[in-house]
Amino acid sequence: MKINRNYLNLTENYLFSTVAAKTRTFQAEHPDKTLIKLSIGDVSRPLPAVVVQAMKRACKEMGQTKTFRGYGPELGYPWLRNAIVDFYHTQMQVELETDEIVVSDGAKSDLSNLLDIFDPTANVVMCDPVYPVYWDTNLMLGRTPQLLPATAENNFLPMPDTSIVADIIYLCNPANPTGVCYDRAQLKRWVDFAREHQAVILYDAAYTCFINDPDLPRSIYEIDGARECAIEICSFSKMAGFTGVRCGYTVVPKALKTMDGVSLNQLWRRRQTTKFNGVSYIVQRGAEAVFTPAGRQAVKQNIDYYRRNVRLICQTLERLQWPYVGGMHSPYVWVRCPAEYDAWQFFDKLLVQAGIVCTPGVGFGSAGKNYIRLTGFNSYTNTRRACRRLLDLSKDKI
Repeated sequence: MKINRNYLNLTENYLFSTVAAKTRTFQAEHPDKTLIKLSIGDVSRPLPAVVVQAMKRACKEMGQTKTFRGYGPELGYPWLRNAIVDFYHTQMQVELETDEIVVSDGAKSDLSNLLDIFDPTANVVMCDPVYPVYWDTNLMLGRTPQLLPATAENNFLPMPDTSIVADIIYLCNPANPTGVCYDRAQLKRWVDFAREHQAVILYDAAYTCFINDPDLPRSIYEIDGARECAIEICSFSKMAGFTGVRCGYTVVPKALKTMDGVSLNQLWRRRQTTKFNGVSYIVQRGAEAVFTPAGRQAVKQNIDYYRRNVRLICQTLERLQWPYVGGMHSPYVWVRCPAEYDAWQFFDKLLVQAGIVCTPGVGFGSAGKNYIRLTGFNSYTNTRRACRRLLDLSKDKI
């Protein structure tokens, strides 16, 4: 039989699966130890009550003949897409049209599935370190992306230059895993570069809800010219706790076209209507509730909760005098390992000696070989305990 042999170029395990496996093994061997996970970016706060109530009402509707719904529109119910349009208008002063928005089961899926509408030979550019899904899904198609090192020397924010040959450019802002954030001027340089070189920016906006500076953009469409070169991928996972529910959306402006006039909006809509039957009615009703006044207030409270955790982590790192970036506009903190450790060695030390699970930076790319990522998504109680353990561990002269 013939297979897609590009899959054989992947590492044996997905990064977070490896972290989970090592954690399970350690826990099985040390059942008396309590572990605190500051690793995977899963949320710990429950769904907002207004979302749960909306989903309960939708469940009741689905149990009655008069209000039962079967297949819904593949691109999303108009009332949810209209709520998203209104959110962009009121919160970011960005004007979108309903048919520029396609509802999906999450950003991870869209970041992969969008590759269907591009030429398999397209040149791809992304940062290093980077969210592993970007890299792996391109390897699956036989592409080897060009990597732009995100290091302390460039403040972990690579910028365009003449060495870049790109048809597709991945930008995550705020960045995963480093937690840093491009400002308007920096994003403008990327937009100008993409337009000049006829490239498309795949803009991962999953963490924009953590931006708390009004001078920083929360959508790439706040940047002049972005409509002609950028696709924005958004998620309810971190914003509203939908990691176990699954819902997101992607914005593909109708102004985004190839040089010969082919609309990427039409291609994406055609792809989705062919390969995807849409997000469930119940989930979309829950997502709609996120944009109500009560929903936005509940989301703010949850985000503030995680920000408090991140501030505590950063304060602890400052006491330890461990270099780090991120945390200010992100749930992630990118921490430099002590000089004598690489990422996996430091992962093991924190796991064994402190009972803390982190994410080794090398799993995001070679530029992360001397870093770990910590997250603020655990409970405040556990975050405090973890910080106390870090301080106690430092007494052993890490």
